[in-house]
Amino acid sequence: MNKITTYLRESYKELAEKVTWPDWTQLQQSTMIVLVATLVITALISLMDFAAGGVLKFVYNQLFS
Repeated sequence: MNKITTYLRESYKELAEKVTWPDWTQLQQSTMIVLVATLVITALISLMDFAAGGVLKFVYNQLFS
């Protein structure tokens, strides 16, 4: 139990004293970058899914019609 207490105490000390937290502007900029990247990747994956679905539908129609 002593090791857990020591670990928690040291972790808190590190987070409170040694970590440099971003200011509000940096946090907003980082959030926007993540949001835009997520939307771009989502759009690309959706486009690839749509294209693959179209190709498979075409192949199935050619094979089983």
